[in-house]
Amino acid sequence: MLSRTADHLFWMARYTERAENTARMLDVNVQTSMLPQSAEDAEQGWRAMLGISELQSAFDHQYGLLNAKDVLDFMVRDPDNPSSIAACLTEARENARAVRGTLTTEVWETQNATWLDMQQRLSSGLLETDPSQFFEWVKYRSHLSRGVTLGTMLKDEAVHFIRLGTFLERADNTARILDVKFHAAKEISRRDEAVQRDFYYWAALLRSVSGFEIYRKVYRDVITPERVAELLMLRGDMPRSLLACMEEVVHNLKEVRNDVSSDTERFAGKLHAELQFGRIEDILAAGLHDTLSEFLERIFVLGNRVSRDFLVPLAA
Repeated sequence: MLSRTADHLFWMARYTERAENTARMLDVNVQTSMLPQSAEDAEQGWRAMLGISELQSAFDHQYGLLNAKDVLDFMVRDPDNPSSIAACLTEARENARAVRGTLTTEVWETQNATWLDMQQRLSSGLLETDPSQFFEWVKYRSHLSRGVTLGTMLKDEAVHFIRLGTFLERADNTARILDVKFHAAKEISRRDEAVQRDFYYWAALLRSVSGFEIYRKVYRDVITPERVAELLMLRGDMPRSLLACMEEVVHNLKEVRNDVSSDTERFAGKLHAELQFGRIEDILAAGLHDTLSEFLERIFVLGNRVSRDFLVPLAA
């Protein structure tokens, strides 16, 4: 496959997944901002999300003072923010358009319809009146895109590059979503109301990654931060966990390997093995934030390696 074609497929998938995960991350904050808390704590939650998305300085430069409405506008519709949902879905559609001949009609029409529908939904004021409904729509369109891809495309290199982009992006974003909560977490008071508030906080986080029902099925017990971290990092049977993502990355790298990709496969395999044989007790002892930050750095390096070995190399 031509590297430019592979590049478009890879980034079509990454941008679609990024839009979904941005919606998931915003939904966490919208839900948790409705819990009883001080204005300072609410602002800190939004700042933590911008910080872990590496967008704090860009937001401050454009808006100055922080409020929830401006953060939502910046993260959803701002065309100057390359990670906004609108920008991501536009880029996904443009990448799909560039390789229409490689995609099935159903995959292209799904990407195009998503972009067209997004324009209507943003102009209708849905984001302002019911942001959670808008985020659910973004998630649904991403699910639809993946389902149509797997249901209609030949399982050749094109699909493997799409899957590679999807799971690299998902691994990055699952780590960020998890870190949003833990990075800004404070010592939990043992007052009953504080414990109850914390339950709703963690429940919102789990729902944002479609993990609430899975958590109940796996642990059948009270929600604790340690188990949430274990579920989203080390459970290979949890579809959005770091381990599950890396299993897919390793598998799809193997399917598209070439003469220069052995070091990249080894790099990915080592990261996968550390998750596969890791224990949550050791991760917590080493520091969850530090572990997640290191993971994000390595995923960034892995993405650059994939670009170097298979795709159009990223500009220096």
